[in-house]
Amino acid sequence: MNDSMHPDERHARVQLASCYRVFAMLGWTEMIYNHITVRLPASVTGGAGQFLINPFGLHYNEVTASNLVRIDLQGKVLDGSAYPVNPAGFVVHAAIHDKLPQAHCVMHTHTIAGVAVACLQGGLQQTNFYSAQLHEMVAYHDFEGITIHADEAPRLLASIGNKPAVILRNHGLLAWGRTLPHTFAILWTLQRACEIQLATFSMGPAIAVPETVAQRCTRDALQFNPQHGAGSDGFEALVRQAERIDNSYRQ
Repeated sequence: MNDSMHPDERHARVQLASCYRVFAMLGWTEMIYNHITVRLPASVTGGAGQFLINPFGLHYNEVTASNLVRIDLQGKVLDGSAYPVNPAGFVVHAAIHDKLPQAHCVMHTHTIAGVAVACLQGGLQQTNFYSAQLHEMVAYHDFEGITIHADEAPRLLASIGNKPAVILRNHGLLAWGRTLPHTFAILWTLQRACEIQLATFSMGPAIAVPETVAQRCTRDALQFNPQHGAGSDGFEALVRQAERIDNSYRQ
């Protein structure tokens, strides 16, 4: 990376690149597709809407701090990168970064469990330890095809409202949050809820979690609580594990 780069951009690049490696380690990849994006702070951009996205064509385990692409809300490359940007990622992520002030980070996956639940008529159901921690946090958006058309953005935002865990029907999972670790905690919980539901429903009817219990679980969930790091401890533990495998993401 350029030695003259603002320290805040350098930090954002290293943290985001580490997250791509964590996703690869967890198997949350889809060849060269899907995206994790981070909005750059005003200290870097002067207040202009800009964010970092993965270079289209690279697998997540090839993403590094230096090859992440800096773009504006119109998809224009700002850092001279020779890599293209996937329009399917730009349309969704730009809309959320632009219109949701707290959406510092946006993550999207096509995991088996996530897509399976997204295809289920009833969606995510209140039947396990993890779904109970997402009470009134989950939004749904109906499938409109591959997300490359800008006119879908207002409908997507209307579907999301202020809910940070999003099930894109027939498509996959999405999460957004105040920080990258916070967003990861939301997505990890949503992913685990889908995995457990997939396993449970393969065996038979599930036991419903009462709404009052789910409300309490969500209130008590430490990984979303800023007083307990808002997911930072868990995320950093996974980064250390990924770094032992390959620390080239820092380059």
